[in-house]
Parts: sequence; C-alpha cells; structure tokens
Amino acid sequence: MTDTDNREPAEAIELPAGSRFVASGSPGLFNGMLSQSGSRGALMAFASTILFLVVAAVIILNSDAWPKVRNQFLNWEHFKASFPDVLAAFWLDMQMFVVAEVFILTFALLIAVLRVLRGPAFFPLRMLSTVYIDLFRGVPLLLVIFLLGFGVPALDLPGVPKSPMFWGIVSLVLSYSAYTAEVYRSGLESVHESQRAAARALGLTQWQALRFAILPQAIRNVVPALLNGLVSLQKDVALISVLGVREAVREAEIYKARTFNYTSLLVAAILFLIVSVPVARFADWYTARDRRARTKGLQ
Repeated sequence: MTDTDNREPAEAIELPAGSRFVASGSPGLFNGMLSQSGSRGALMAFASTILFLVVAAVIILNSDAWPKVRNQFLNWEHFKASFPDVLAAFWLDMQMFVVAEVFILTFALLIAVLRVLRGPAFFPLRMLSTVYIDLFRGVPLLLVIFLLGFGVPALDLPGVPKSPMFWGIVSLVLSYSAYTAEVYRSGLESVHESQRAAARALGLTQWQALRFAILPQAIRNVVPALLNGLVSLQKDVALISVLGVREAVREAEIYKARTFNYTSLLVAAILFLIVSVPVARFADWYTARDRRARTKGLQ
C-alpha cells in the first residue's frame, strides 16, 4: 500500500441546514466578487460625478460675472425670439447633410475599389486614388471650403455653378470621401483572401468577385465606422456658413450681430445636439449588436 492509501479519511464538515459550501476557487465566488466590485465602482463613479457637478454649479453660480453671462448666453426672451429663424435655417443644414452623405458614400466606395484593384494594368488608377486620398486628407476641411467656395466662382468659367451652397457641398464630399474611402478599404482588406480565391475559382472576374463576394462582407464590417463619420458630417455642415450660406449657425450669427446677444448660438447648438446625439447612440447600439452577433456566431 502507498502512503496515500495509509492516510486517514478526512472528517466530514457539518454545515448548517440551508447553507451552501462554495470552494475558494469556484467560478461562483469569483463572479460574486466581480459583481460586488463592479457595483461598488459604479456607485463611486456616480457619487463622484454628482459631487463634481454640484461643486462646479456652486462655483459658477456664485461667480460675480454669472448674471452677465446668463443674460448674454441664456436669455429666455432672446431664445424664443431667435428660435424660429434658426430652426428654419437648420432644415437647410439637414438638406445639405443628406445630399452630401449620399455622394460621399458612393464616391468613397468607388475610390476604395480603385485602390484595391490588382494587376499592373490598374496601377494608374491605384496611383490616382492614392494621390486623391493623401491630398484631401492632408488639407483641412475649412481650407478646402475657402478655396473652392471663393476660388472657383472667381474664375467666372462659363457653365460652372457659382452657388456657395453648391461648392460647400462639393468641399464636404471631396474631403469626407477621402476619409471614408480609407474606411471602405479597411473593410475590403479585412475580408479573408480565401473569399476572393473561391470567387475566382468559380469563374468570376475581378469585378464580379468584388461585387458579389467581397463588397457585401466589407461593407458590413465597416458600418459602425461609417455611422461615426455620419455623426461628424452632420456637425461639419455648419462650416459652409463661412461662404455666406444662411444655415443655422449663420442665422444665429446674424441675430447675434443685430442684438449683441449670444443666446441664438445656443439655439443652434441645441438643434445640432437633437440630431447628433440619437445618431451617435444608434451607432453605439448597432456596434454592440454586431459584436454580439459575431461572438454568437463563433460559439
């Protein structure tokens, strides 16, 4: 017999009725500790946030300049007076946003496809798409709006539109398409090479493989990133106001210049928030849902 066989059996441990023994290394105990730690951390975060807001409010409200600031930026009478004009101009922002987004998604996809084409015959197209992306990603959007919005109409070319709104939208499309094309390209390159090889083995051409096998998967992979770009575009539409287009920000500035009160700018900010916050939350929800679907598919 071995030493193990000679050991006396361990005495049984009696537990009170209704009690449950949990081993020190069991998952139940570990998960319970994590749950308690997470609840305690959330409570501390909530309490510290409330404390910070209270302290900040006390400091601001007790400031000597607070009455003047409140009258200049939070004047209810000026809020009501400026709201109709700013709201009417805000619809123009939404129209420009929708038009620009449609062209951006389409044009950027074309640029991305040209950049991932393979073979020496497509080298000029790849080079042109790369130069375009590098150019418009390197120049600030505001400068693009100034150059196109003031420069092109000044040439007085026959048949070329002179509308500031037109060239503002063109500037947005050209600039955002460069960024969005790289988002599309990352999606195209994330599709496994076996998908392309399988499509080619079935006799599909390079264009057909992209259209039927690669693009559907690539676009699905980058939808969350595209939604984030949509949120950014919705705000940057206001930059077109530098060309004199009477959208929400420009209308707020006109009211400010007439009354020397800044509350109209707060009205414009609130209108942009009403649109951008739900879109941002939708992007987060879609990202989380897509992550759960992919994780479930791997199980």
